Amino acid sequence: MEYTDTRIIMHSEEALSALLPAGCSLFFIGIGGVSMSALAMIAKQQGYRVAGSDRARSQNTQMLEEAGIDVFGEHRAENITGFDAVIYNAAIHEDNPEYASAAAAGIPLIYRACFLTYLMRGYSRGIGVAGMHGKTTTSAMLSHLFLYADRDPAILIGAPIPALGRDFHAGSGDDFIFEACEYKDSFLSFRPSIAVVLNEEMDHPDYFKSLEQVKESFNRYMNIPGPSGFDVVNADDANVMDSVRGCAPTCVTFGITAPEADYRAVDITYPDGCAAFTVLRHGVPFCRVHLSVPGTHNVSNALACAAAADLCGIPADVIGAGLSSFAGASRRMEYKGQLRGTEKAVPVYDDFGHHPSEIRTTLQGARRMGMRRLHCVYQPHTYSRTAELFEEFVRAFDDCDEVYFADIYAARETNTYGISSADLAARIPHAHYTPDLEALAAHLAATAEEGDALIVMGAGDLAKFASGIVK
Repeated sequence: MEYTDTRIIMHSEEALSALLPAGCSLFFIGIGGVSMSALAMIAKQQGYRVAGSDRARSQNTQMLEEAGIDVFGEHRAENITGFDAVIYNAAIHEDNPEYASAAAAGIPLIYRACFLTYLMRGYSRGIGVAGMHGKTTTSAMLSHLFLYADRDPAILIGAPIPALGRDFHAGSGDDFIFEACEYKDSFLSFRPSIAVVLNEEMDHPDYFKSLEQVKESFNRYMNIPGPSGFDVVNADDANVMDSVRGCAPTCVTFGITAPEADYRAVDITYPDGCAAFTVLRHGVPFCRVHLSVPGTHNVSNALACAAAADLCGIPADVIGAGLSSFAGASRRMEYKGQLRGTEKAVPVYDDFGHHPSEIRTTLQGARRMGMRRLHCVYQPHTYSRTAELFEEFVRAFDDCDEVYFADIYAARETNTYGISSADLAARIPHAHYTPDLEALAAHLAATAEEGDALIVMGAGDLAKFASGIVK
């Protein structure tokens, strides 16, 4: 069964070579987005003339303009005049004036994932990190490890890496590390030689209608590397193991609980809230890791990175040291500072988690850090996800002492579901519906105690709140 967005034309490398001669001009719709801004910067570095549009002003649009890239503040048909091709992603609809104008004028419309694959053609090895959760953290961890090993990879991921201060890097080595997003089957456009899969479960209910559809899509993704490539997969996840059955690439497994996994973590302790453990390869000690990021989920992420790095020839001692020195990625339990408005020591963390599994895992990891009470401010992301996974959201905040719900971030949707954050708050003990964020900031400063911690969580615009409430 075929689920791929029918608007998307899967251009071959030969077709793109004809459409995108050296030095041609490219227009990016939604250029301020994390992946689009990075793609635009890499394209400029490779000699293309680049411009784009985005309604939201941000650090990304500022970065682009400082690099000499024109950014239009509105989507208008006339913006694309004089450009040879238009780059778009799955969030852009056919009625977008720039998309519609390009289609009417016969200007090539090139899907973001196809363009990324085309940019990867100069690298001998592509490592794509896929999964419903943990893609950004794991691809950032893997990128850090390759940089630590002096491999100078090309990088395109979903959040800045501390070692670079940005989420992309052109790279001069053989490797291209990238996030492979499953939304609308975007990852089926990529051509990894190593396909990493962290986990699979139901998400994106506006596109995926069943878990079976999710598993079929991941099966297709894991077949892309072919007989000469590798699938690096989580043996602890039954859905992943279902999807990888019968795939052509060599299957390499990692896991914490699965005794048959090729790469396992044993002797796990949490001396400072972060895991220390030994990695076994085929049952034999391979390297020792002491992570600097919290949570058991990061043990699993580190195992995925160790397996992929080992396949690429990085020595075991370098893998152990590189993983141990990884300090995290932006908006993944990122420490922002101390809560403003109080003399008490209350650290504030910002996290991108927006699926119940991510929330639960992050809060469990935070609990290991030893705070007295844990407060969470959460902004649900999209009405469809909130409605379809409502009961899972209700159970996701068990490790919180207090949870505060901001209004749902609509993103690309309208509220045809009749759902609100107040509905969640009504079902969860110690939960509060708090649409007035200014009043919430004052309440937190007045009620948080010494030794408490606050996590601001969500994939919408709540990150501004996290930055605004710290000293």
